[in-house]
Amino acid sequence: MAFSIDILRSSHVSAVRFSHGGGTRCRSLTTRRFSIRANLPFPKENAKYHKELEAAIEVVHSACRLCVQVKSSLFSTEGKIVEKIDQTPVTVADFGVQALISLELSKLFPSIPLVAEEDSAFVRSRNLAGTVFEAVSAEVSSTSKTLTQDDVLNAIDRGGKDAFVFGPKPATYWLLDPIDGTRGFLKDNSALYVVGLALVVEGETQIGIMGCPNWQEGVSGKAPAEVEEDSEALPRSGIMMIAHKGHGTWTKTLNIKPESSVVWTRCFVDGFNLLPKSRFCLIDSQTWDFLPLSATLDATSNANDVGSNQVLLLVVCCGSLIKHFMVASGRASVFIQRKKEKTIMAWDHAVGMLCVHEAGGKVSDWEGTEMDLAADETSRRSIFPQGGILATNGKLHDQIVQLISDQAAVV
Repeated sequence: MAFSIDILRSSHVSAVRFSHGGGTRCRSLTTRRFSIRANLPFPKENAKYHKELEAAIEVVHSACRLCVQVKSSLFSTEGKIVEKIDQTPVTVADFGVQALISLELSKLFPSIPLVAEEDSAFVRSRNLAGTVFEAVSAEVSSTSKTLTQDDVLNAIDRGGKDAFVFGPKPATYWLLDPIDGTRGFLKDNSALYVVGLALVVEGETQIGIMGCPNWQEGVSGKAPAEVEEDSEALPRSGIMMIAHKGHGTWTKTLNIKPESSVVWTRCFVDGFNLLPKSRFCLIDSQTWDFLPLSATLDATSNANDVGSNQVLLLVVCCGSLIKHFMVASGRASVFIQRKKEKTIMAWDHAVGMLCVHEAGGKVSDWEGTEMDLAADETSRRSIFPQGGILATNGKLHDQIVQLISDQAAVV
C-alpha cells in the first residue's frame, strides 16, 4: 500500500498554550505539532522495524481491550483481584496481557525472546488459570491450533525470569510491562495505567508502544478536585503513544473504530527552560522533600498559585510510564525518581525513555549518564542508575543534574 499523508491542520506549526502557574501566570509556548492519517505516521520504507511496530501496535491495542473487559467486571466477579507475595496488587489483567502479547508475538517473531514481569507460578497456585484463559481467549487472534490453558500458562512463562539466559553478547528482545500502575488499574476511573512494550536491539530501544485505556483528554495535569469535577463530563477514549528510533513520537486515540482511518499526532516536549514554575511528575510513593532539589526549590500542587521559586507538581497516578508519557507529550517538563533499591526494573522505563528522546527530551540517571539496558547481562531485567531516573524536556536536564551534584557536594 502506498504511503499517503493527509495534513489535518493548515500548518505544520501551531501555537499550543500551556499552563504556567494558572490564572494570569501563564504564557504561550510555541510547539510544533501536526497530525496525519495513515496506518503508521511515517513511510514504512524508511523505518527499519516497521513490521515489528505494526504488530506491536495491534497487540497492545488488543491488550488494552482485555484490560477494559477485566476491569469492567473487577468488582463483581469473584477472583478478579489478587495479590502477589510482596503485597503489590496484581490482577488477572496483568497475567492475561502478558499471555496475550507473548502468544501473538511468538507467532510472528518466534526467534525474539520476551522479557516481562510475571510468571505463571502465582496463577497456578491460586487456581486462576481458567480465569486468565477466559480473558485471553476473548482477544487472541485466530490460529489453526486450539488454544488451551497450558498454552496460556506457557505463554506467561515465556517472559518469566527463568525463560531465557542472555549472557554478555548483544541481544534482541521484547521488553514488556503488562500493566504499569496496577494500583491505578484497581482505582476508580480517574487513575491511569499503561501497557508498555518495547523492542530492544543490541542494548538500544528501537520501538516502543504505550497504551493507556483510561486516558481522559482534557484533565491530565489538573488538580485532583478538577479531575473529579470533570470525570463524568469528558469521555474516556484512551490513548496510544508510539515511537520508532529516528522517526519521532506519536499518539492516536485508542478506541479508533476499525473502519475509520487512523489519525496520528506528533508529540514534542514542552518549551520550559527555567526550573521555577516548570511542571514536575514524581513517582507515586515519593514526595518533593525526598529529592535533593527541595534544598533549592519549593514545590506546590496548586496550579493557580505557583510562586517565583516554586515548581508545579502534577498529580498523575499511577506508575512510571505515565510520567514518561506526560513529558513526551509536553504535558510535563520533568519526571524525576529517586532510586530506593539497588536496581530499577527495565520495563518500568525503557519504552518511556525512547518516547521522551524521540519527542526531543532527554533521559539519564542523576549523574547525567544514559541508562544501560544491557548492564544486567544475564536477564536484561534490571537497570542500575546512579541516584535515580531523570526524564526532562532536554532544556532543563543539565540544570537539574548540576543542582543534584551541588547538593551532593554539600552533604
